[in-house]
Amino acid sequence: MLLVIDVGNTNTVLGLYRGPELVDSWRIETRKGRTGDEHALLVRQLLGLRDVAPSEIEAVVIGSVVPSLALSLQRMGEKVFGRPPVFVGPGTRTGMPILTENPREVGADRIVNAVAAYEVVRGPCVVVDFGTATTLDCVSAAGEYLGGVIAPGYGISAEALFSRTSKLPRVEVSRPPRVIGRNTVHSIQAGLYYGYVDLVDGLCRRVVREMRGDAAPRVLATGGLAGLFAEASRAIHEVREDLTLVGLRILWERSKAGP
Repeated sequence: MLLVIDVGNTNTVLGLYRGPELVDSWRIETRKGRTGDEHALLVRQLLGLRDVAPSEIEAVVIGSVVPSLALSLQRMGEKVFGRPPVFVGPGTRTGMPILTENPREVGADRIVNAVAAYEVVRGPCVVVDFGTATTLDCVSAAGEYLGGVIAPGYGISAEALFSRTSKLPRVEVSRPPRVIGRNTVHSIQAGLYYGYVDLVDGLCRRVVREMRGDAAPRVLATGGLAGLFAEASRAIHEVREDLTLVGLRILWERSKAGP
């Protein structure tokens, strides 16, 4: 069995694979002060929910955008599994040419998503990842990573609104019944929700236009809020909430295959 861990700025998602099958997944809060012992305890408890012993785990593969947690996660691997985890980063065998000016500065999660999306689509594609930051990553028909877009995430946009205004209340992340709000809560939700949907759709139209391939790219969405925003999006074709986990599994399989 394989344990894959996607460490984001807000949430960490763990996936348990038996071959290509995702047996289970868990989403926990990313806490930058969490120690190796705390990570070890959490991982043991989560595996215990599926009656899986640490000895059954062949490897632990981690994609992280939080460098400060690297040592803590390494110690977790050594404590629970008796060996350090494999971190996805510069030098990882991806099988995907990265055509940016500095390939080493592209976040691990973005490359992982691109690899997984191309494996799914087998053609040109765009990945929209609704995380702390919302990212768009573009892959050519030949399977080349072209680059992408980074925008403030929905949570950052909402927090900026609430923190910079004195009288507007915090509201839940929700699609309001209509665009024209008839009360303050619905008005805020309309501005945040539909404003964000149009931001994503507008960026998707622009990157698709720039890609100019023989076939129109397929747009895949992932991340915790992907399903919510895809409901109203005209650009998103498919939601794949486990896309990053799939990518981590694929990269592990490619690393075992050798040169």
